[in-house]
Amino acid sequence: MKKIFIKAAFLVLVSSTMTSCYVQTHVVGQGAKGNEKVKRWNHYLIGGLVPVGVSKPEEMAGGAKDYTEVTKKSFVNGLVSGITFGIYSPTTTTVTK
Repeated sequence: MKKIFIKAAFLVLVSSTMTSCYVQTHVVGQGAKGNEKVKRWNHYLIGGLVPVGVSKPEEMAGGAKDYTEVTKKSFVNGLVSGITFGIYSPTTTTVTK
């Protein structure tokens, strides 16, 4: 029983350290002119396959014509995803205007 637990713990440790983070950047218009930032979480299920609540960057920009949108999986997003075994997999969108 102890060997199975050790193998399972090792597998979880290795698989959690082998995951990758991704970042998507979109520049709209001329890009961000200032440093005002708005952050929101995007909510996905089943490893990101089923979107439940996804932020809308154009609404987050508040009507600005020039802004930069960055969507990424932060450490906290990865931690939450790991705790839920990938059932809930959030990402974070940041709009800088």
